[in-house]
Amino acid sequence: MSALASLLARAPRALFVTGKGGVGKTSLACALAVGLADLGRRTLLVSTDPASNLDEVLGVPLSSAPTPIPGAPGLFASNLDPIESARAYREKVLGPVRGLLPAAALSSIEEQLSGACTVEIAAFDEFSRLLADPSVTAGFDHVVFDTAPTGHTLRLLALPAAWTDFLASSAGGTSCLGPLAGLAAQRALYEATRHALADPLATMIVLVSRPDRTALAEAERTRAELEPLGLHPRLLVVNAVFEATDRTDAVALALEARGRRALDALPAGLRAMPRLDVPLLPRQVLGVDAARGFLAAAAAPPLAPVATAAPAPPSSPRAAAPASLDALVGELAATGHGVVFTMGKGGVGKTSVARSIAEGLARRGARVHLTTTDPAGSAAVVSGPASRTLRTSRIDAKAETSAYAAEVLASQPDLDPAGRALLEEDLRSPCTEEIAVFRALARVVADGGDGFVVIDTAPTGHTILLLDAAGSYHREVTRTAGAVPDAVRALLPTLRDPALTRVILVTLPEATPVHEASHLQDDLRRAGIEPFAWVVNACLTPLAVRDPVLVARKAAEARLLAEVRALARRVHVIPWSDDVGAPDLPERERIEASAAAAGGVPTRA
Repeated sequence: MSALASLLARAPRALFVTGKGGVGKTSLACALAVGLADLGRRTLLVSTDPASNLDEVLGVPLSSAPTPIPGAPGLFASNLDPIESARAYREKVLGPVRGLLPAAALSSIEEQLSGACTVEIAAFDEFSRLLADPSVTAGFDHVVFDTAPTGHTLRLLALPAAWTDFLASSAGGTSCLGPLAGLAAQRALYEATRHALADPLATMIVLVSRPDRTALAEAERTRAELEPLGLHPRLLVVNAVFEATDRTDAVALALEARGRRALDALPAGLRAMPRLDVPLLPRQVLGVDAARGFLAAAAAPPLAPVATAAPAPPSSPRAAAPASLDALVGELAATGHGVVFTMGKGGVGKTSVARSIAEGLARRGARVHLTTTDPAGSAAVVSGPASRTLRTSRIDAKAETSAYAAEVLASQPDLDPAGRALLEEDLRSPCTEEIAVFRALARVVADGGDGFVVIDTAPTGHTILLLDAAGSYHREVTRTAGAVPDAVRALLPTLRDPALTRVILVTLPEATPVHEASHLQDDLRRAGIEPFAWVVNACLTPLAVRDPVLVARKAAEARLLAEVRALARRVHVIPWSDDVGAPDLPERERIEASAAAAGGVPTRA
């Protein structure tokens, strides 16, 4: 019996499939759910991912109500909307004080409750009902969850002070989750949920990644965050492992070698886990039959090593910025100065794009400061080539967050131990890091002077609005009992000025990264910022490939590129290379030659 067949045969009632966006967790969750239904077990598949493409994968329009899936008797699916859940959560907080507080105060609280943490707790509400309230899923043998609660939410709810009215009566009365005293009504349900998550007889957590150094590092961080909470992921699924079948295809050989290097350097914590490798499939998983194909591919024995026709060539030196960015860099250079942000989810290649833009501007004679806040991209930025006109730096998000948290704690000297523990956990939230990093970015931009500042990763639209609540800055910032730094005040108008700031959205030619970038664009527009251009990274479309899997995936990119062109004002396409998300560049010259043989790459839609 294969490892996957054994997993399905012995599956507990709840399966959680977790991982970063774009690694294939929705494909795996669908495949597991179809596999359980094929064993005759009534199964509910649920997603609470804001960028969920569950409808697309199953080929059925979904809602919050369980919907039967044609072609898979016994399988039902629902697509819960955490954004809508967060809206309902906000109303639950704001409803009792409407008519009692001024409109400006209500608006400020509403913006505070628009962030990632509020979405997390609202999603946890949904998880809790499905996992710990037997009446909700009484008709099902299994519930498969696509995505899972974060460690921050679980740590917060483990603190006894979160269940008291402490925050409601203190100077820090509302955290990024709102008045935590309001959670008391859900206490029994939340505690039952935490116990169910930690019970290996009731729940299995499956961790999904890709054979990519950045993705595997993020998977290790997730594992390390969950372990101290008593939550032990029991299986690592590495999706999209590639074995070249055409040994004359330079792109295929480079892709295979990159994956092998990443798996050879697997972090120790992941290496100790049972692991299942799923091969890179020719097409995206769309439809029930495709989900069964994913399951069959995962259950198949690994391919035997294939001998390489010739020794791999030595690593090539770094080549110039991809030609596909020349037009974009030219437009930026023509402005003479400004701030350039590369934004996008982890693993899409923001760092390599930022570095290429900065180097391109420097080659045109501009003074450029390239900086990053991404721990995974710091080495690539700082070790990149410097010149008379290009300097590099990095912003240490952990150090900035620690310094900001210390300021907040110092402003609350009278807290008792329980209150201090709660505030310390609140300060470990994503919202706190956003604000701390935002302040550091403001300093970098303020020191920029003439020329360009290119920033790898950037504040979210929520952070920008949070810092600009009608001039009366929100408690998330002002609870330090200090003034907002002048650099932050100066940066807000700069970010909204299209003559000074250019936002570049970076994505991959895959459904989840494109949908996540679309949501990010909506968030930025809500903050009054219009993205300047989209960059679609790691495309096979411009390349001459011969390997049958890559040929099929190249053909499938057309639909997603058309979707991006409908969303974006400008579209720039970068061919796949070993540079995406990694500082080392073997095979780069052969891949670029392949792109040239294919006739180059379109630079603008």
